Amino acid sequence: MSGGDLLVVKLGGGEGLDAAAACSDLAGIAAERSLVVAHGVSAAMNRLCAERGVTVQSLTSPTGHSSRYTPPEVRDIYVHAARQVNDEIVAALDLRGVCARGFSREHVVLRGERKRAIRAIANGRIRMVRDDHSGTIRQVDSAILNESIRVNHVPVLPPMATSDDGLLNIDGDRAAAAVAGAMGADTLVILSNVRGLYREFPDEYSFVSRVEFAQLDKALNWAQGRMKRKVLAAQEALTQGLRLVIIADGRGSNAVSRALAGEGTWFTR
Repeated sequence: MSGGDLLVVKLGGGEGLDAAAACSDLAGIAAERSLVVAHGVSAAMNRLCAERGVTVQSLTSPTGHSSRYTPPEVRDIYVHAARQVNDEIVAALDLRGVCARGFSREHVVLRGERKRAIRAIANGRIRMVRDDHSGTIRQVDSAILNESIRVNHVPVLPPMATSDDGLLNIDGDRAAAAVAGAMGADTLVILSNVRGLYREFPDEYSFVSRVEFAQLDKALNWAQGRMKRKVLAAQEALTQGLRLVIIADGRGSNAVSRALAGEGTWFTR
């Protein structure tokens, strides 16, 4: 059943995260509590783009948020990568005795709206990008997720949404936050390839172990690059009622269990 002690885990899609070790850890956790798994696709997407000779490009907003540039031809590669990673995680969980269900084909549980005009900085100047197929999350089909959990299935969700403009690239961290909020989850764990949040990355002396809700504006200023979206996801999840969000290192064994035991950066209400 959703709510209560429901745990949502977002597996980072970047290089370095040990997906096999994470799935082994998740198999043990799934035996104890309700679980939803979301994932990223960055590394798989980069590999597919390299294989097809497509240049990887990013968009950076005036406020410093970075995202993948996804024109129509790149969107098609993105969908392929998302489905590939989704299948791999489902298979890895099944291999470990977890009845997992992927939502990358017959039913994409997120509904989004395409960003038709994005302000981005290029060569020091702000320009408008109008062919990007990234999106903003508008709705979560929590009913089908609740039903999956009711029959002891672990939903596995890609960073993808349906829309009037077709499938969209959406931010995986914010997608996990939206799902966690819609389902009344207790905790969200976001695994990355860094230890957590730093005031001045990568200075270890500036590592931040705890962030209270009132400090989130400061935390957003401390975050650099992709970490900004992770902190924003933490803010959105807490605003929707979660008790705890943890950004932690997904490299190595038992990453989720170690995060729940105190590692990483804890964001609390």
